[in-house]
Amino acid sequence: MPLTSVTTTVQASSKLDVPKQAVSRYNGDHFLWSYTEEPHRTRRHAIIKTHPEVTKLCGPEPLTKYFVLAVVAVQIVCAVCLRNTPVFSLRYILAAYVIGATANQNLFLAIHEISHNLAFKAPLANRLFAVFANVPIGVPYSAAFRPYHLTHHKSLGVDGLDTDLPTSLEAFFLDSILGKAFFCTFQILFYALRPMMVYQLPLTRIHLFNIIAQLSFDYILFQYAGHRALAYLIMSSFFAGSLHPCAGHFIAEHYVLNPQSRCANEVSSLVPIPETFSYYGPLNMLTYNVGLHNEHHDFPAIPWTRLPVLHEIAKDYYADLPHHKSWTWVIWQFIWDKEVGLWCRVKRKEAGRKVGWREDELGSNEQKGAGIPGMK
Repeated sequence: MPLTSVTTTVQASSKLDVPKQAVSRYNGDHFLWSYTEEPHRTRRHAIIKTHPEVTKLCGPEPLTKYFVLAVVAVQIVCAVCLRNTPVFSLRYILAAYVIGATANQNLFLAIHEISHNLAFKAPLANRLFAVFANVPIGVPYSAAFRPYHLTHHKSLGVDGLDTDLPTSLEAFFLDSILGKAFFCTFQILFYALRPMMVYQLPLTRIHLFNIIAQLSFDYILFQYAGHRALAYLIMSSFFAGSLHPCAGHFIAEHYVLNPQSRCANEVSSLVPIPETFSYYGPLNMLTYNVGLHNEHHDFPAIPWTRLPVLHEIAKDYYADLPHHKSWTWVIWQFIWDKEVGLWCRVKRKEAGRKVGWREDELGSNEQKGAGIPGMK
């Protein structure tokens, strides 16, 4: 769809004292470019000023480790029980999609919680427990996920740093219904491979431990339960990041899909283009409340059990923000709406920074009150 150079200045919400936002679209680049800082820092300061009690919600959630232990156990039991079931049988595929994908999506998001040091007080305990939560996923990724994800928080939308953003190459070649369907079906591979294409992480001891622990588990499972048990875990991970209701959060979190601010030939809204969208539906019960995504980005040091409390305390800041009602509908709209696609992301050029690179950063700010003014 041809675009002309358009620059629109949009007014900020009256609730927050933030500068006007300038958004540009250029020929050959259909992304939405913003020239202001990301909105979460501004809203975080405003919420703390109005509701200082929210800072007491920060800190680890002890329940997380028990849920992880239970889900890991369920997946291992299921894998062993299916060791004699043909891989392409209806029973096997349904088990991998209904039970396995839901469980592994849960573990993806457990690792997300743990990456913010929200399972234990000790940072090293969180790093090691993330490796344990990784086990049923079948491939090692928890150690690499953490620095990429923390950089996503510190550099939201920053081109070349935020690896959650699709590349121009992806957006160009997948700019069709079939292309978007392909992306949604195989998005787990895009999220796994894209970060390495954007920038490389140094190989640290925790990365090596993650790889060795995962390959050792896979080998033991293969030796004692056979290839079908291991295939169940791999298939579960694939379905978890494919056309599965819980996988809708990948798109729902930051793609601009709502009619008032979607990608179009011109940006003409008088309302700042939102960059993060929450979801308040029942699937949050299976996904560590990741649907409360504005709340999470505003306060990444608040664990999943206390995000609803944050929402209630600061409801005056969240009530008017656009949000999704269904992750399944998000996938459907993303694929079939011709005005929606991988271009529908807000990008910025402002300087960001990479975090979580070094092993001696185990005591990162997420453990000590990330993003809270006056707290290191």
